Amino acid sequence: MNLWFRLFLMLLRRPWRRPVSAFDTTVVRMRVWPLDLDLNRHVTNGRYFTLADIGRMDYVLRSGAFRVALRQRALPIVGDVWGKFRRELRLFDSFEIHTRMLGWDDKWSFMEHRFVKDGRVAGVVIMRGLFRGRQGNVPPGDFAGELGLPAQSPPLPDWLSDWSDSCDRLSGQLRAEEQ
Repeated sequence: MNLWFRLFLMLLRRPWRRPVSAFDTTVVRMRVWPLDLDLNRHVTNGRYFTLADIGRMDYVLRSGAFRVALRQRALPIVGDVWGKFRRELRLFDSFEIHTRMLGWDDKWSFMEHRFVKDGRVAGVVIMRGLFRGRQGNVPPGDFAGELGLPAQSPPLPDWLSDWSDSCDRLSGQLRAEEQ
């Protein structure tokens, strides 16, 4: 219920939060609760990915991406997620999730979620995802255009392109193993 409560609280606060441009960074403030902890008494690795979902939902609502998805009759699909853990978040620590769009390629959109405590990055979650409608995947350039962005993404960092390529290779290997 902890995560449902956080999602509900974020949605309740939404009317008082201003809309943002698709390249703006959104910030959601949270606190570490007992159900977020593992046996080492810090936020468990998997919880970062779940909390990133709340940051992403806030971003999608505030940037207007949800309206584009509704017009396209498309649902968001997370393809791959990667995390980097730098510092601990302990019981009752307050922290923020800073969410921003990094860019897109022909298939995927890339988002970053930074977990920030006392001005320092405690962890980073990177996600690549897409919107899938009745006609298949919505091209990210088309989606960007409806958000008022150029159809061409800003250049992606090399590490991000390399990570995306490795995800594609793993998917190809898994498909080959299934045949």
